[in-house]
Amino acid sequence: MTSPVRLALLGCGTVGAEVVRLLHEQSADLAARIGAPLEIAGIAVRRIGRDRGDLPVDPAVFTTDALGLIKRDDVDVVVEVVGGIEPARGWLVEALRAGKSVVTANKALLAEDGGALHDAAVEGGGDLYYEASVAGAIPLLRPLRESLHGDRITRVTGIVNGTTNFILSAMHATGAGFAEALEEATELGYAEADPTADVEGFDAAAKAAILASLAFHTRVGAADVHREGITEVTAADVASAKAMGCTIKLLCIAARGADGQGREAVSVRVHPAMIPLTHPLASVGDAFNAVFVEAEAAGQLMFYGRGAGGAPTASAVLGDVVAVARNRLAGVRAASESAYADLPVRPMGEALTRYHISLDVADRPGVLESVAGVFARHEVSIATVRQGPAGGAAGGAGDAVLVIVTHVAPDAALAATVRELRGLDIVRSVASVLRVEGGL
Repeated sequence: MTSPVRLALLGCGTVGAEVVRLLHEQSADLAARIGAPLEIAGIAVRRIGRDRGDLPVDPAVFTTDALGLIKRDDVDVVVEVVGGIEPARGWLVEALRAGKSVVTANKALLAEDGGALHDAAVEGGGDLYYEASVAGAIPLLRPLRESLHGDRITRVTGIVNGTTNFILSAMHATGAGFAEALEEATELGYAEADPTADVEGFDAAAKAAILASLAFHTRVGAADVHREGITEVTAADVASAKAMGCTIKLLCIAARGADGQGREAVSVRVHPAMIPLTHPLASVGDAFNAVFVEAEAAGQLMFYGRGAGGAPTASAVLGDVVAVARNRLAGVRAASESAYADLPVRPMGEALTRYHISLDVADRPGVLESVAGVFARHEVSIATVRQGPAGGAAGGAGDAVLVIVTHVAPDAALAATVRELRGLDIVRSVASVLRVEGGL
């Protein structure tokens, strides 16, 4: 055995504490896999005196000086599980420029300014690994970055947020509304006290940017991702999806293909969508994650597992630690960022999909003809129409509900259609608009 590989751990919350426990419990196995023992040089925290239970670590390793810890000569690898943009960005850039390898679970930072981290890694000659930033313990990023490098990935579709998947799964199973399902998720610990990042799609959008960057060899940031959350999904939407043989999931969708001018481009979006119950992602319930990858040679691949939680995320962190430690001992570094394609990101208006539109309308002759005329003017083709009694908040005596499912159309054309529909006297309200994915 050679000299120990020394780690600086930034953060000791849910994930950080599990990293410490696994390092302790699996120390012999980890040393055998790497060829050298792993040691904790220090742990940077905000409050040293906080009760951390029976954490198997010497209290003397704790410090509030994260930057000072990073700069120590006896630190080889920096493991960051603090989250957020700053001060994490400054810490990691400092570490990478100094030639230290970095393992991070910080999806927000990677989506906001991953380019700065990659550039600093090239400058310093260290490794940057971040498997834990997307889908927890699921081995996903390394297959995209390494295993599928000999192939051309065309599309990545995934459920990458456990909180929203639990909520939508509960709504599908019980018929509950969004508020009731969110309350249950909070009681069970699946939702944070402030669930905004999850239910409004910010968390999934950051992960979508990371996935698209790796899959399409193009730097994609969070600002490039079209984002919609699930707060507007109603029990009526879920019931309508069931009637169509579908369920509703919050999907991240990244695709590569020709734009309107025939130039290759990528599109990246996060939004709730109906998918058929026969689709592989439809059966992903509870707080699980799954990502469906389509490649030209490999075909269709699916990655499934627990996408969050202290132990699963710590498992992914330690997998990266083993990889960077072995690289350091061998005197090599992993392949640098692959962004050679540098493809433009298509605006959301050019995205092609199908739509499910629910309208509260006046129940009188000629209504369907008028509504169909609006779709025709915007070149959105109607696939099916269902009519029922009024059930929406705006519905009343003499009103009805029209549920329309379209063929594939550009998002901009659908948006224009909805705007015109809202201006019609015969349309009491546009109750909901949901995209339909998965080849229904």
